[in-house]
Amino acid sequence: MVNEHVLTVSLEEFGLSKYEAQAYVALIAKGTISASELAYYSEIPRTKIYPTLLKLEGKRLVIISKSKPIMCTAIAPEDAFDGIIHEQINKVNAMNTLISNLKRASEESRKSRGSEEKRYFHLSANNVLPRLQTMIEGSKSSIKIMADQWGFGLLAECKEQLLSVSRRNLDVKILVTPSQICSESYRAIPDGIEIRASDVSQNCFIFDETELLMINNDNGKGAIFSSTEILGINQEKIFTNIWKNAIKTKALADMTKTEAQEIYKIIKTVNDSGLTYLLNSTMISNKPEVDMFKLLEKNGISLKTKTLDDVIEIIDAVMEITCSGHVNFEANTKNITVESKLNSGHSLPWVSILDGCLQKQGYKTRTVYQNNSNKGEKVHIKISRN
Repeated sequence: MVNEHVLTVSLEEFGLSKYEAQAYVALIAKGTISASELAYYSEIPRTKIYPTLLKLEGKRLVIISKSKPIMCTAIAPEDAFDGIIHEQINKVNAMNTLISNLKRASEESRKSRGSEEKRYFHLSANNVLPRLQTMIEGSKSSIKIMADQWGFGLLAECKEQLLSVSRRNLDVKILVTPSQICSESYRAIPDGIEIRASDVSQNCFIFDETELLMINNDNGKGAIFSSTEILGINQEKIFTNIWKNAIKTKALADMTKTEAQEIYKIIKTVNDSGLTYLLNSTMISNKPEVDMFKLLEKNGISLKTKTLDDVIEIIDAVMEITCSGHVNFEANTKNITVESKLNSGHSLPWVSILDGCLQKQGYKTRTVYQNNSNKGEKVHIKISRN
């Protein structure tokens, strides 16, 4: 049964007085009754019942008979309150219009001062992970992520969501720090999602090029930016530039973390200073290949203890990462082929390292370089024992 007290209070909120609300609710419950009966059932003093009825009649909520005793009947709620409802709707619409006009005036004022307010939403540390999972699941076209160790660990907890978007063939790209290659978090990321490594110093997640989630790795708090007109464009450019020069990690996925880190360090060292070092060595040394070994050793990388098979495996992974190439060793003919799908000398630093390693291990080498502008380049290394 509906609580009459609740109905009375609700009617008061629509502008009726306490007595008016009590009288109307009693009439709805009892039907047509006399004024004296209404005073009894509504608990309104007899001296107040007639003024109350006249007010209700003026508001078109009751009908009062002209007979004696005076009988009164409530008008059906759907008829009685139709006018009040429309009045309330008009008030709400007018208020919405007023707020919109005030907001427009505020924005125009800020623009005239050369500034425009953009909103973002704060997230507590406890709410970052569930919100990240929701945003991944809701993505429709692309996800681009830059994550340090802390952010990548958080991303690893979104495996199910990443699997879901991967099945929908979304464009998902992840940039991580070199220390995360082949880590537990790395192995938690589903196959098919491309991961590259670079020096990343922030946690920024870009969804569909329209929404950003940024996370503070000091306290775990986050912020969501829905308008990306300035921040989004800049973050997209930053991501694209880093991604272009970042090191692919797919060829390292089945290696141990130590092996993967070593190959990354080799690539990073050669990319940063290998070409300059090789050119300088060519001018001042008769053995630039051996000097490339010095560059690696100078940076804490030693291949002296590696077997020939180990070195070939390393250079093969390097070639796949840097120029979509590979290394093939034919043991019966003692011929090594280093092939790159890119030309213009992209394979030369790695050939130089391989050649130097062979010489260090006591092999005599003869190198033949072939360049095909359409198919890339090949280098044949013929080896024999001194």
